Amino acid sequence: MNQQKKDQIPVQRLLVPNYIRYTGKVLSKLSPFVASRFAAQLFLTPFKYKLPEREKNMDELSKQYRLTIPKTSREIVVYEFGKSNKKILLVHGWSGRGTQLAKIAEALKDKGYSTVSFDAPAHGKAPGQKSMMLDFIDAVQILDEKYGPFEAVIGHSLGGMATLRAAKEGLKAKKLVIIGTANSITHITRDFAKNLKMNRKVADKMKAHFDKKFDIDLDSYSGAISAKDVSTPTLVIHDKNDVDVEISSAYDIDEALENSELYTTKGLGHRRILGDPEVINKITTFIAV
Repeated sequence: MNQQKKDQIPVQRLLVPNYIRYTGKVLSKLSPFVASRFAAQLFLTPFKYKLPEREKNMDELSKQYRLTIPKTSREIVVYEFGKSNKKILLVHGWSGRGTQLAKIAEALKDKGYSTVSFDAPAHGKAPGQKSMMLDFIDAVQILDEKYGPFEAVIGHSLGGMATLRAAKEGLKAKKLVIIGTANSITHITRDFAKNLKMNRKVADKMKAHFDKKFDIDLDSYSGAISAKDVSTPTLVIHDKNDVDVEISSAYDIDEALENSELYTTKGLGHRRILGDPEVINKITTFIAV
């Protein structure tokens, strides 16, 4: 297979059970309103996945404990990996866990850093059924208070959006790395609905429901909007074949940031990019310089 054909292969997508897709498709035709509420519940409910082999070493060697976020009384599970005063915070993505960036954590440990990561509420070993980006931001802020300032914060996908928002609100990390991070909340809801076999009308109703429920315009938390107020040196990493988050998000965020470097890859998708040796080398080099 030549490179041109390889580049056209969709690489990874959040796995949604077929029965949920079928239900979404039927509801979308019967009642966009009911479909939007169904989608909204799913949107706040992370999928649980079995711990993959590549994450077991970090899981076994980490010091782990539960921590309550005073603001919401929600619990997260904190992972301390390695022993060094040079600490780096890792922020997983939606339906991820504190060990999702294990290969990056191991490389950083070899370079003399230690990492702090966490299971967001309703993710991994943390209790709860539902979660949202605000929970991620709260977790980043409380860990910054406890361990910071960090040498760097590395966020994947939704974790990248939370990292940018936390930086906008005062996070004092020396450097930021965001990987596969989306720009627009509206685009996220539309892509989510599309993945459920629902149309844009349903997605927009879902977004309007969230805006009313939380009394905020969720688009104000979009990656590029937060990035406009971030001056911290930032490495923006994205794969051109990412089917979960389009490459255009990386361009938008990079343009909005005051001090950034854009690094793109091909054929790694949204999750395999986290274990790629060249990507990891780029990250460790960026942090060390």
